[in-house]
Amino acid sequence: MTKPPVCLTIAGLDPSGGAGVIADIKTFSAFGCFAAAAVTSITFQNTTGVFGAEHQSAKVVRQQVEPVIDDYEVVAVKTGMLPTGEVIDETARLIGRMNDVRLVVDPVVRSTSGFDLIDDGALRVLVEKLFPLADIVTPNRPEAERITGRAINSRADVEAAAREMQALGARNVLIKGGHMESEQKAVDYLFLGENVHEFEAPFIDTTATHGTGCTLAAAIAANLALGKGLVDAVKIGKDFVTTAIRTAPMLGHGHSPINISADYFATGTKTGVR
Repeated sequence: MTKPPVCLTIAGLDPSGGAGVIADIKTFSAFGCFAAAAVTSITFQNTTGVFGAEHQSAKVVRQQVEPVIDDYEVVAVKTGMLPTGEVIDETARLIGRMNDVRLVVDPVVRSTSGFDLIDDGALRVLVEKLFPLADIVTPNRPEAERITGRAINSRADVEAAAREMQALGARNVLIKGGHMESEQKAVDYLFLGENVHEFEAPFIDTTATHGTGCTLAAAIAANLALGKGLVDAVKIGKDFVTTAIRTAPMLGHGHSPINISADYFATGTKTGVR
């Protein structure tokens, strides 16, 4: 039996299961990867919002990660909620210990409900320490706006923000554009070095958006672990998330979790994934 590639998520715990490490684990597993996880913060949330969090110390994060990387050959790492500068600094040191690891940095700064998950000081450490290590950084529009301090209202604004993040150390940037330019399309923009790739999907008018960013970043990490190039990894990840939104179980009283399921590959619901 062929050994599955090991993917590690270092992120927050969403007890409602829609986002954070639980969503990442589901996504890694859906793509046939072996999932490992370290929890950076225990959040108190459900589909209606985030009500608080208990952040873990850098020592606790280190004590979770070190036994994993001492035992497994981790192929890809996805980072999500990294709540403090100390945790970010420790995460960067741990990633530096891994040989040839692929790294996807999802710069989680604010929940959908508006709860701030990281302060400005920690965000500066994230940019300084993790952006240069990452194969790809995957901010959504509000995250890109906060990182760069510029409003994003047009395609030109997207490019300006991405180029600024590259100047800050990010080699490749995926800005998730949502339905900025048209209510009929959800467009994401991948700035791969000097080149730009656009990924379009039909805009789905739904409240089922809980965990979309975590899931996309985890899907990209899984596909990098499987040997895909960045363009293909993003294409496959976006298609996976689009299907997961379309087939969401509509749970809860707020923003429903999406359908992160291995059944995606067995039911014929995929569109163009190879």
